[in-house]
Amino acid sequence: MTETISELLRCASREAVAVVGGITDDHMCLPTPCAEYRVRDLLDHLFQVVVNFQALAAREPVDFSSTPDRLHGDWRADFETETDRLVAAWSAPGADEGIAGNMGLPAGIVARMALLDLTVHAWDLARATGRDYPAPPQVIPALNELVDTMAATARKMNVFAAPVPAAEDASPFDTLLARTGRDPGWNPAAATH
Repeated sequence: MTETISELLRCASREAVAVVGGITDDHMCLPTPCAEYRVRDLLDHLFQVVVNFQALAAREPVDFSSTPDRLHGDWRADFETETDRLVAAWSAPGADEGIAGNMGLPAGIVARMALLDLTVHAWDLARATGRDYPAPPQVIPALNELVDTMAATARKMNVFAAPVPAAEDASPFDTLLARTGRDPGWNPAAATH
């Protein structure tokens, strides 16, 4: 049985919440596999994705032009609450049909974009903070479909880097990471030299 996008988002959000919950104040300035982001910046970006993609599910306009600072108060609990809201938003009847919000893209693609960001940025944050990331295997087929469809556009918009070679024995998730331009072997020590 094929899982719905909301079920896939639920699986990805569980792993993302676990990663975010393990981030300490000492991690905030560490580099990440996203060269333009430190841990703090990537956390704020991921928060923005989780909140804005709730609005897109409800066909509301979103603004990605600036990234609010959400890392105050009990931000780890807030992130968990917002990911629950993301799953609920994409669980609404018809959320993955038609055109989503002001992005002008099919809702099914937009939902997979949220899934990709939640999954890949959780990996980025886990790697940056020296931890492993157990990607939920059930999300990988949907993410591969998205990369098949959107990779050229994502590269033009500087969302993906050029693909990197994956090892012959790479896992399906490492192969997906390589397709998005990430080095599956990235580690913080190499980034600081």
